Amino acid sequence: SNMAKRVVLLRAVNVGGAKLPMARLREIAENLGASNVSTYIASGNLLCDVAEPDGFDRALEQAIEDEFGFFREVISRSPTELAEALKAHPFAIETEPKFHYVYFLLGAPSPAQVDALLARGLPEKLAVIGRDLHIAYPEGVAGSKLTPAMIAKTLGSHGTGRNLNTVTKLIELARD
Repeated sequence: SNMAKRVVLLRAVNVGGAKLPMARLREIAENLGASNVSTYIASGNLLCDVAEPDGFDRALEQAIEDEFGFFREVISRSPTELAEALKAHPFAIETEPKFHYVYFLLGAPSPAQVDALLARGLPEKLAVIGRDLHIAYPEGVAGSKLTPAMIAKTLGSHGTGRNLNTVTKLIELARD
């Protein structure tokens, strides 16, 4: 078949006001033609097989906005891309994997955009590899000045972060 396995990540759902039941997300994905649909935890992680990944992602954004009234970017990767991102994570895990994130971007930033982010002098360790921003938080995400708005403005692309524990689990689930 021409279906491709995808790990589909939604930005900022079930935090603050953007309530999106995972059961409904699975139904919407199926209505858009996805098969083998499942979700992992409530933070907007969808695993499915789709024919046209980019078309599916944009259609899913539109369907969620139509039904729930908020727009959230959808960023997807193949299981192989997820595994490559995990392997490429450049920071030694000295504390806990949950303080280490891959922030998956819609598009690859330019070198000048990466330089602009690094020049902000944030306490996090940061590296951009392709379309992925790798982050090591000194003490976790809470209170960090590295906000989604700052990332989008500086790197020119929205994205969504997952800690290494979640990335590892999504790879396992996608390969089952």
